[in-house]
Amino acid sequence: MKQEHKKVLVVEDEPKILEVIKSFLESKGYVVLAAENGSKALSFFEKENISLAILDLMLPDISGEELCVALRKKSRVPIIMVTAKVEEESMLRGLSLGADDYIKKPFSLKELAARIDAVMRRSSADLSPLYTKMIFREGDLEADFQNHIFKKRGREISLTPNEYRILATLIKFPNKVFTREELIMTALGDDFEGYDRVVDSHIKNIRQKIEDDSKNPDYVLTVRGIGYKFGGR
Repeated sequence: MKQEHKKVLVVEDEPKILEVIKSFLESKGYVVLAAENGSKALSFFEKENISLAILDLMLPDISGEELCVALRKKSRVPIIMVTAKVEEESMLRGLSLGADDYIKKPFSLKELAARIDAVMRRSSADLSPLYTKMIFREGDLEADFQNHIFKKRGREISLTPNEYRILATLIKFPNKVFTREELIMTALGDDFEGYDRVVDSHIKNIRQKIEDDSKNPDYVLTVRGIGYKFGGR
């Protein structure tokens, strides 16, 4: 799997463990953002496009569980919890808070790599959003993922399957800036046949259907030189 441009947030308060994980992931081609506490991790998360978060359960300022909840409120980014605790109850609690997987100390780097590959594959295949229904700007735009419906001021919007998948993908990762290639891979799949510029046509059509002013969009935003992101709140 090609890892370029994928950023991994590693949150660990033990400097030696943090450095080992950082060096290992960098050798695999990831860009690693290392944080020794929760506050620094949240700062990274607000500024960077994170593809995966690895969170230690025991942190000096806020717990890994609290950090997991905070991240999960903002994004569906895959989260792996790391802990020295072995109790099943602790593991189940972490998963119930939104973690995608759990790994116990001490662990091998080979095991860590396998866990990362697994959650990244599941994340790419899973287009389910944080919630089955999401409302933006006091009802201006409504996304009903359970019934595959988008509404603009209460009226259903007619989207093509590809338009729906692209918009759903952007909403699923609200802090992520997608390149055209990433949108094709995540939303349309590897079997998509066409040029990456086709994404621009889909984006144009989506904007005409959901924006008040398609030339000055509020929802589907262009990040110059990179691609697109979702700007709804």
